[in-house]
Amino acid sequence: MKAIIVEDEFPARKELRYFVENNTDIDIVGEFDNGLDVLSFIQENNVDAIFLDINIPKFEQKPKIVFITAYENYAIEAFNLDIFDYILKPYSEERIISMLHKLQNACNSDNKLENKEKKETKNLVSNKVSNKISLWKDNKIYIVDIDDIYYCEAKERYTYIYTKDEEYHIRECISDVEKMINSDNFFKCHRSYLVNLLKIEEVIPWFNNTYLLKLNDEKYEITVSRSKVKRFKELMNI
Repeated sequence: MKAIIVEDEFPARKELRYFVENNTDIDIVGEFDNGLDVLSFIQENNVDAIFLDINIPKFEQKPKIVFITAYENYAIEAFNLDIFDYILKPYSEERIISMLHKLQNACNSDNKLENKEKKETKNLVSNKVSNKISLWKDNKIYIVDIDDIYYCEAKERYTYIYTKDEEYHIRECISDVEKMINSDNFFKCHRSYLVNLLKIEEVIPWFNNTYLLKLNDEKYEITVSRSKVKRFKELMNI
């Protein structure tokens, strides 16, 4: 039996592979950190099972999902996944229009809130002094030296920032954080990761011609996505 793992967090992939290989005869024939690579793989290869993180693919802004289906028995499971609405077929014009109005109002409210939060965060970050950046932890603002950052990780609407011993966060997408840091020492090695190249201690060849990066005495491990490998090799003279 052949299976693949689709999970963008390396520790979770590593743990799942361990359980599969040590408790079953299932052969893990591939690991992926995004849904697009999976589509290419399964078009050319037969697999019996896919272990899939439900958050794949991830979005910097999570879209609202409306299910339109003839199967009413999945409604409870669907709402447990935090969907926006569940419409049964055949549906009426009134039902669709009602949903659309509700959807539009919800999106407008979200946009207003997000713009307000972005403005507040940008005002905070705009006060950045020289090589410093303002970050949050435990409801406090800390001024952190950019050179002390090991890597940044996108999670939902936040970006989490790791130094040698601390974890901070900021309500910005990782692309905006990259612009704020504005340093040649940082490289976006993955859709979800921005790494300080000077903090890399080991580069290990990994699955699907990618690399595993070990930082801070192996305390941190992150991966280079396949689309970023060529540029990473150029930067690191590999």
